[in-house]
Formats: sequence, C-alpha cells, structure tokens
Amino acid sequence: MNTLYPLKFKPVYKDKIWGGQKINTVLKQNFKPLPNCGEMWVVSGVEGNPSVVENGFLEGNELNELVEVYLGDLVGDSVYERFGNEFPILIKFIDANDWLSIQVHPEDNLALKRHDSFGKSEMWYIMDAEPDSELISGFRIKTDKAGYQKHLNNKTLKGIMNFEKVTRGDVFYIPAGRVHALGPGILLAEIQQTSDITYRIYDWDRIDSAGMMRELHTGLALDALDFRVSENYKTKYSPKKNFTVKLIESPYFTTHLIDLDKGLQKDYSELDSFVVYVCVEGSFDLVHEHQKYPVGLGEAILLPALIDHIEIFPKNTAKILEVYLMPV
Repeated sequence: MNTLYPLKFKPVYKDKIWGGQKINTVLKQNFKPLPNCGEMWVVSGVEGNPSVVENGFLEGNELNELVEVYLGDLVGDSVYERFGNEFPILIKFIDANDWLSIQVHPEDNLALKRHDSFGKSEMWYIMDAEPDSELISGFRIKTDKAGYQKHLNNKTLKGIMNFEKVTRGDVFYIPAGRVHALGPGILLAEIQQTSDITYRIYDWDRIDSAGMMRELHTGLALDALDFRVSENYKTKYSPKKNFTVKLIESPYFTTHLIDLDKGLQKDYSELDSFVVYVCVEGSFDLVHEHQKYPVGLGEAILLPALIDHIEIFPKNTAKILEVYLMPV
C-alpha cells in the first residue's frame, strides 16, 4: 500500500435561495457560476456529497472510502473507534447574500433517535462582512416553549432573537440547540459535525422561483431548542502573529487560528487525529518530506494522522484554521 500524503479535494458547490457570487468572485473558484451559489463544501463525508481526492495517486477516491481502507492511519485510532468509516466533520464556505432561515440543529441523542444521524454543532469564522452585516445567535431574552410559540404564531420572533453585528475575524460557536441565522453580506468558513439536518423555524415569508414557500419544521424544532440565554455569544480570542491561537475546543472539533507572515513548523506526534488546514486569508505552501502542497484562499488540505511533522510557508501572509479532534 502506498504511503498516505496530504490530501486535497474537489469542491462541491450548492445553489441556495439566499446565496450570491462571492464564492466565485472573492474565493476565485474556477467554475461556471450557479445562479445563487451559497455554499462550497471542501471536506465532506456526508452521504451523497462525499469529497473526492484531486491530487496524487489517490485522485478520484472518495473520502469515506479512504477511511475504510486506511482506518486510524488516516483519521487517528481514537477517531476511528468513535466514528468508524464516516469522516466526522464537514467543512464549507458560505456566502450569504440574503438572510438564511432562522433555524436550529438537533443534538446527538435527538438526531440519532429521529434520523439515525449525528447532531450538528458548528462554528463560524467570518472571512468578510459588508458594513452593518449581522447574524442571529441565540435568544436575547429568557423565554420558554410557551413564550417562544406565542412569538412564533404572532410573527414577532425577531423581537426575542439576539442580533450581533459582525466584522472580519469574528468567531461564533453554535452548539446544537442554539437558534441562529446568517444575514446578508457575510462570507465565512464553517466547521461542523458531519450532519445535514436543519430545522427551519422561520424563513422570512420568502417565496422561491416556483412561487412556493420553503418547508418549515416548527414541530421538530420545538424539542431541539435550547432556550437558555448566554452572556457572550461571540468567541473571544487574542490574535498573535506566527503562533497557534485557540478558538474553539469542543467534543466535536478543536479549531485554532494560525496567522503567519513567516514559516512555521508543526509537530503532531502527540496527536491521535487527522488535521485539516483551511485557508481563510492569503495562501500558503504545506511542505511534507520535501514535497510542496500549495493551498489558496478558500481551499483546505487534509493531513493524515500518521504524518507527524510538516512545515507551513505563507506566500506573503496567510490566516489558517487548524482543525482536528481531541480524544473524549
């Protein structure tokens, strides 16, 4: 069996009613533009939408097929024990040209019971935001099921939502159960559990091109919602040049920010997990065993778990999300 190496994948593009063209124009993707390209999936083990390798001798192979062949060498022994042949995270870029629906995702137990699936906790790294762009994360005031349903029925839900102004570099962790929505003018990178389950609560009374309103899941959402109010919905962190800075540590993924203007060596000999690098600003070269792997803005590269040492060299400057799983 040939030795594993850093893997790049062909993107999967998703047309969305709320999408725009920044994935094509800002991230410089060379594809025929969709009418409203809202999402680009760059690392996916989601059934029906698997990532396909585009570099090296494994070109053309699907990610979950490689997990089945290489097991812990690819994802880490502890990761394989937890998730088997399913790659456990989904990484995508999102371009919101209009409001996404107000929505919620179920946690693991509810998702398993209803859908035989993992739940969906996620995080957002804001790559670009037009002036006065905002999003919804959580409730602004304390409520319960009865109060929430009253606002839903009266179409006054916005009044109890927590709206946040956003700017480049902002980070939000959205645990399963937290109500949320993205507003127009935002381009971001999303890290999430491998799940495609979304319960739409309110879709702004929007009509699609066929004159139809999208399906809502208000009944399903009711038992999934976490009504607690948080003091801080935005993740606080202190950027530091040429260091690895913690953003999110959760049972589902750990994400760090690496902001580079010079080369950096990384040693993963103590880590029992794959690592994914996601380029959110600039570009860089990943070097492993004297082989150079270029990674541009809006791209990701997967480092198999058996690779312990690599170097990263920015082309001028680069901001990179480093993503992996810690043992639980």
